[in-house]
Amino acid sequence: MDLLALADFNLVARHEGFGRAARAAGRPKATLSRRVSELEGSLGLRLFERGARTLKLTQEGRALYERTGRLLAELDEAAVAMASGVDRPRGRLRVSAPLLFSQTAMGRLAAEFALKFPEVRLDVTTEDRTVDMVEEGYDLVIRVNPDPDESLVGRVFLNDRLVVVAPPALALPSDGSPVPAVLRGSGGPTGPWTVRTPTGTSRIAVDPVLRLSSLLMVRNAVRAGVGAARLPVSLVSHDLAARRLVLWGDAEGPDIALWTLYPSRRLLSARVSAFLEHLKGAFPKGTPDELAAYIGG
Repeated sequence: MDLLALADFNLVARHEGFGRAARAAGRPKATLSRRVSELEGSLGLRLFERGARTLKLTQEGRALYERTGRLLAELDEAAVAMASGVDRPRGRLRVSAPLLFSQTAMGRLAAEFALKFPEVRLDVTTEDRTVDMVEEGYDLVIRVNPDPDESLVGRVFLNDRLVVVAPPALALPSDGSPVPAVLRGSGGPTGPWTVRTPTGTSRIAVDPVLRLSSLLMVRNAVRAGVGAARLPVSLVSHDLAARRLVLWGDAEGPDIALWTLYPSRRLLSARVSAFLEHLKGAFPKGTPDELAAYIGG
């Protein structure tokens, strides 16, 4: 595939017309039209629907534009960096991060990154759903225990674990009676919690007295004394140290791992590399204690 013709195609697609693209680039309109036609011929595909006054991408053209636009932009960025002799992060960086991490740590992380790299325009979106990085235009996503995805590569940068905590006034019943519990999310009946302690494993029957949509809300409700909850230890370590909450034990279940993910079929831009290093610098060991200290710092 002719890379120059592909660049001209992206130029026309970005400006939604040969005339506007020609004026923006200072190049002849006829040259752009010829180059795009040659690309269509080499691919055996129609990339634009040409009307008397309109120009629209075909389905195939839209797919090609979405898959190649960012790559070409990063190639331009790499060329500029090499020409200047400094691979300095610049441009827009779009990040998707989960709700709890965003509420507790991302504000400080983003501010520190912005001060360190003033030429990067960081844009963080908070959501727990699985996003399509290519379709939605994200450069990097942070996810908790993500499902395997062959189109993405990444690494764990933080680990955490769930614990069962309660307000000091709430005692664990010795007769097996249900304890009032605060849960995240809606749902039907809830089974007993399995709790591990230094002396063994026990099962706690629970009575869901409150259901809330975020773990931060759950933590605050437990602080207020309404019931017990399963929460990340990083979120409650300061409360445990201050004796605002008491620890009943570790909750059974998989450990919590926070991953950074990015597409594998593209160059890793300087701004993405810089953000990955920023996370590593904030959490060099990736332990719950580091996250707790950062949140409380």
